[in-house]
Amino acid sequence: MTKSFLKGEVFMKPLAVTAFVFAAMVGFGTGSHAKPLSRIIAEMGLSPADFNVVNATADSMLENGAPLVGTERNWTSQDSGSKGTIRVRDVRDNCVHFQHLIQPEGTEQVREVRTRRCQDAGGAWILTP
Repeated sequence: MTKSFLKGEVFMKPLAVTAFVFAAMVGFGTGSHAKPLSRIIAEMGLSPADFNVVNATADSMLENGAPLVGTERNWTSQDSGSKGTIRVRDVRDNCVHFQHLIQPEGTEQVREVRTRRCQDAGGAWILTP
């Protein structure tokens, strides 16, 4: 099953906070522990621009509130050619649990990353552990 998912560049303050939380939550298919974002990106073969594409795709899935379980959205990085799919695994309380299937350009290997975003009292979706 070849699915792809993530791309982007993260150097603006709000995205840097998201990136930090993302790095603390990331798990690869074999159950890795938390790592710095730069290391995760390098190990996956993604660029910071790829991460930005992934983040924007997830943001777009939350524009109209919590999406339905099973909802998917594909992404492709125009800069690198990496691609992926974001799938809604679960929606509980005020949180949406995402499964990211990521395929860096030049590889057949698909990596999995799971994240969760919860809606705060002000309605903003925050990446949470």
